[in-house]
Amino acid sequence: MAKPKKKNQLPSGQFRVQVYDYTDDDGKKHYKSFTAASKKLAQLAAAEWKANKDKPAPVVNDLSINEATKRYLEVKKGVLSPSTLRGYEGIIKNYLSGKFGAIRLPELDNTAIQIWVSDLAAKVSPKTVRNAYGLLSVTLEMFVPDLRVKVTLPAKKKAELYCPSDDDVRKLLNHIKGTELEIAVLLAAFGPLRRGEICALTDNDVHGNTIDVSRSMVKGADHEWYVKQPKTYGSYRSVEFPDFVIDKIKNIKGPLVKSNPDYITHRFGRVLKTIDIPHFRFHDLRHYSASIMHAIGVPDQYILQRGGWASDNVMKTVYRNVIDLESVKQNRKINEHFKQLKSV
Repeated sequence: MAKPKKKNQLPSGQFRVQVYDYTDDDGKKHYKSFTAASKKLAQLAAAEWKANKDKPAPVVNDLSINEATKRYLEVKKGVLSPSTLRGYEGIIKNYLSGKFGAIRLPELDNTAIQIWVSDLAAKVSPKTVRNAYGLLSVTLEMFVPDLRVKVTLPAKKKAELYCPSDDDVRKLLNHIKGTELEIAVLLAAFGPLRRGEICALTDNDVHGNTIDVSRSMVKGADHEWYVKQPKTYGSYRSVEFPDFVIDKIKNIKGPLVKSNPDYITHRFGRVLKTIDIPHFRFHDLRHYSASIMHAIGVPDQYILQRGGWASDNVMKTVYRNVIDLESVKQNRKINEHFKQLKSV
């Protein structure tokens, strides 16, 4: 025998609660319906709607800068990478709060933005200022597209990149031989793969001498690590490695490196302190790879493809630094020659 239905219960088992909405010109009353798995949940939804029913809808362009940037992240969170979201959240907290963050969008003008930029430039690096302004700019494009912003940003500083040499990489590999860090370095230097890409690899991605790169390990807003798809199409690629690299990983089952990107950076930094080579970042192993490929005559389009770069901007920066280093060496040779002509 079927159980008798409870009050407000639908044939589906769900519960419906109706709340008065308005009366039309003909005197007919209209009600708003709320359906939920229990009568209590339906009543709560109805009560919340009723409490907010008569509140004026927020005017989008009357938001404060802080509110607008947070709203921008809400809209974009489905397409931005976790690391980008985390960076933007930090910018909002540190640079788009307080007095400037409280300014309402209709009150915002070029002068206020320029003062904010100038004050920020006195405290943080040009790169940080540009990142903060970048978030503000895209937010204004979304909520007040008619606002014409023209400000002067601090000049970019030339990146001080050290590009490891063959000798640096050889010393490093000899020192970490037989460790998990060795595998990470081999994949970064001869791939060149990123930290997140390395940490997301498993034995299923290895096919003969080819490794398929289709995922990356990233840190979420909750500071937990997640394996996700790359944020750019160019990051999807298949990279063929030399035999000696594949020999190091061919018997591994599961993740090729059982670490997260931060741990790789930490271990790498500690190891470098024990070796007689210049300090450089783990990421600079990618620059090493690009510089070597460029030096042996590999066309840029293939370097871009192998490294998963979206543009050649980074490569050009690497090349410039390699050329600068080579210039130092050549200048020394020139001066050594001229020293021989010094009058006795």
